[in-house]
Amino acid sequence: MNQQYERYLKGTLILLDLLALNVSNFSWQGVFAHNIDHDFIRAYNQYFMIVNGLWIILTIALALYNMKVISDFASFIKRTSQVFLLYATLVMAYLFFSRELLVSRQFIFYSVLSFGVALLFIRFLYLGFQGYFRKSESLRKRVLIIGYNKTSQRLTKFLESEHSNTEIVGYIEGAERVDELTNYPILGGVDSTLKVAKELDVHEIFSTEIPKNSLDLNRFIRAAEKESIKVKIVPNLDTYLKFDSHIEFYGSIPVLTQRYSALDDVGNVIKKRILDLVLSSFVILFILSWLLPLLSILIIIESGFPVFFKQKRSGLTNKPFWCYKLRSMKVNRDADKVQATKDDMRITKVGKFIRRTSLDEFPQFFNVFIGNMSLVGPRPHMLKHTQDYSKIVDEFMARQFVKPGITGWAQIHGLRGEIRNEEDIRRRVEMDLWYMEHWTLWLDIQILFLTFYKVLVGDKKAY
Repeated sequence: MNQQYERYLKGTLILLDLLALNVSNFSWQGVFAHNIDHDFIRAYNQYFMIVNGLWIILTIALALYNMKVISDFASFIKRTSQVFLLYATLVMAYLFFSRELLVSRQFIFYSVLSFGVALLFIRFLYLGFQGYFRKSESLRKRVLIIGYNKTSQRLTKFLESEHSNTEIVGYIEGAERVDELTNYPILGGVDSTLKVAKELDVHEIFSTEIPKNSLDLNRFIRAAEKESIKVKIVPNLDTYLKFDSHIEFYGSIPVLTQRYSALDDVGNVIKKRILDLVLSSFVILFILSWLLPLLSILIIIESGFPVFFKQKRSGLTNKPFWCYKLRSMKVNRDADKVQATKDDMRITKVGKFIRRTSLDEFPQFFNVFIGNMSLVGPRPHMLKHTQDYSKIVDEFMARQFVKPGITGWAQIHGLRGEIRNEEDIRRRVEMDLWYMEHWTLWLDIQILFLTFYKVLVGDKKAY
């Protein structure tokens, strides 16, 4: 999609949403404004600033205006609903904790409700605009693709997607090289490319096959430009690379990498760190401050000291760190070598309870706070197991590209506790790599909620 169009689209949606928020607020203030003294005006102005800032922060944190989101209407509606519900919840939380009494509760209810309705209206307005954009002949691009191969097939799928306003007219390829039915016609060999492009009024040519002679390629591009046809080169790396690759741009330099992670982006790392600091601070101050002394007393009464169990585990970029837990086992020599199993004789009575409820993991919120763990990420393994599993699964060490977590994508899918066979560790690695490559802040929030739910209902693998 055209980058300038993307900027205009994002900017328009941001402005329309902020306009809807403020029109809703000011309109209902006029309805409920029975008091106009200084304190009343101050309270409402403060409320307006807070809700505007809150909306902006949430839309940035949850990537509401990301092109991948707004290009798909269903995804856009879903993400808008998520952001709006979180916004409404936080507005209520602000009023509860601030004990702000000058702002009318009826005003808040109707302004938040009307803002939600306005957001829905804007989304359907956008849908109509999107439909017009797709149907408009003046905005539609006719595309011809040189080469029929895996790269051109992937390109075709992208261009067929809803957010790409293109019409594929066919492929340029030797008929003898195509041994399957294609979704678009084979229109001739490479020598006939420009002739076909002119006859079919093509605007752009994508070439997935590059001539061995660079002079031929440059002549072809110049000849196409004389006919007002743009040529785009799509490097076909299937011959050289046996893995899926991702392209990043360092300035104007394309760089290939096998393992893509959204957490390679500094902005995303900062978002994740803010979530870690906010939630870990809350848990430490309001839960661990009273829970740890209580559990410590129970552990000491049953099996004495120490209360905490610390163990070196593999962290970010495979650097070892001290991981903290509440001690749930009798002190034993195998703690750094043998993982817990069902009906493990080393587990104490208090240990069974805190392991079943996952309370033994709560000291790891201190690990999160100091920065060597995250709330969500691949679970850290003891050093010996990292060495063992890396010999079994080739991609195992790729997990170490992100910080380990208290919980993770694998854990909410039932892959926690004892690793009994090779398939168990392979599935966990697969889940961890999926998380790494598909990370969003909203995904972290979903995982945290699902983890909390599993703790409440119980997990049969929590032993």
